[in-house]
This record gives sequence, C-alpha cells and structure tokens, in this order.
Amino acid sequence: MSNTITVTLFQLAKMIDHSLLHPTMTDADILAGIAIAKQYNTATVCIKPYLMPLAKKELEGTDVKICPVIGFPHGNSTTEVKVFEARAAAAAGGQEIDMVINIGKALGGDWAYVADEIRVVKDAVTKHGAVLKVIFENDYLTDEVIIRLCEICSEIGVAFVKTSTGYGFVKQANGMYSYKGATVHHLKLMREHSKPEVHIKAAGGVRTLDDLFHVISLGCSRIGATATVSIMEEAVKRGITDEPTMVQFKPMDSTLLGVIEL
Repeated sequence: MSNTITVTLFQLAKMIDHSLLHPTMTDADILAGIAIAKQYNTATVCIKPYLMPLAKKELEGTDVKICPVIGFPHGNSTTEVKVFEARAAAAAGGQEIDMVINIGKALGGDWAYVADEIRVVKDAVTKHGAVLKVIFENDYLTDEVIIRLCEICSEIGVAFVKTSTGYGFVKQANGMYSYKGATVHHLKLMREHSKPEVHIKAAGGVRTLDDLFHVISLGCSRIGATATVSIMEEAVKRGITDEPTMVQFKPMDSTLLGVIEL
C-alpha cells in the first residue's frame, strides 16, 4: 500500500533534530555533525549541555537552533538539578530544551512529582525564551502511563512530547539489550492524547526517508535523527526540491519504525 505526501526539501530539513548525543563523540565529531546540520539547514542540533559554547559559535548566523538535553538519558537528576541545568542551557543560548522525565516516579504513579518537575523546568526555560520538549522513554512505559504523561504535558503547555532518548535499552529474555524507540502504536497514542498545539517528536529508530514520511502521516512534526545525510540525500534522489513535490511512500508493515540491539 502506497501513500502520497507533498513536501519540500526545506520542510523535511526542518523536521530534523540532528542528534549529536553519543557519549563517545569528541569535539571533532561534534564539529563534523554541526557542519552536517548547517549544510542541510536542519531544525536543530541536539547536543550535550557542555557543548553549548562550541555549538553557539559554530551556528552563529545560521537558521539552525541549538537543543541541549537535560537529565539525559535516564532522567534521574533531582528536580533542582534539572532546573539549574535547564536554566543554564537556555541562558547560554539553547532555544529548545529536551528534558527526560523521572521515569521511576511516572511508573510509580507519583503524578504530582512528575507534573511539578515538568512545570518548573518549563517555567525556567521559557523565562529565557526557550521551549521545552519532554522525553518519556516509551520502552519502559505502559500505554496508561504514556496517556497520563500526554495529558500532564498538555495541561502544562509544553512545546513537544518525545518518544525516546535513543538510549533506553531494555534487557530481553535472551540477554540482549534492545529498544524500539518510536513505534506506530505509541505515536498514534501520543497524538490522540495530546492537545493539538503540543507537537510530537519521534526519536529512536527513524532512519530512512520513508520512516520520516510515515511519522509525518501519523501527526509528528519533528524527528530525532543521526541519519540526516542519508535521509536528505534520498529525498534529492526521489526528486524532492525546494518547490512542493508530491511523492509516494510505503508505510512500514511492522509496528516498529526500527529496533536497535546491543
């Protein structure tokens, strides 16, 4: 079954948060990644907070925003530390802040804690003109927890809810660690239970142009990706230009957009 979508290269690029979050990345790796983001004019570069000065210098005069991550990847920092980290990142020039929730508190049903933390971090970053994107880490969560998180984030008025960090590996029965990341089921669930003004970011396993088209069709307006080059090169090969271009794509048969194993 094929679907059609009409897009431009600019629109596709502005769907991408180019992810530079692997713990082994050196400054040279970061510079190379920032160069990719500049070449394709992505929405943001998603970086670790200590890289703010480097990213700000390299992206000066461009249309690529800086998106530092907070409480990353497991969300276990105290609320006070998350607020301090988020405020500092926004004050240093971070325009979009991706924060990981306290996963254990969500699973335990301590919704007052979860909501208060999201609210105070949002308040801290919006005072500096930044917006908050909230990472759930869906692989660890039940549908009921995801729905409640969407409701809380909608009530508070965050900019985005996000599926995954890309590092939420779960130990399987065979001893291997894997994560599903963005799944069709979860993306539909998040779109259904979030207010229309709350955007959905699909992260984890979105690695091809068809993956990107698929999540757009599910109501997502942003992805986290390391495969920016291959996605954008494929878009050019498929005839997508700066003018609105209609293309066909084949929705994936699996409910998974991608499974990563270690």
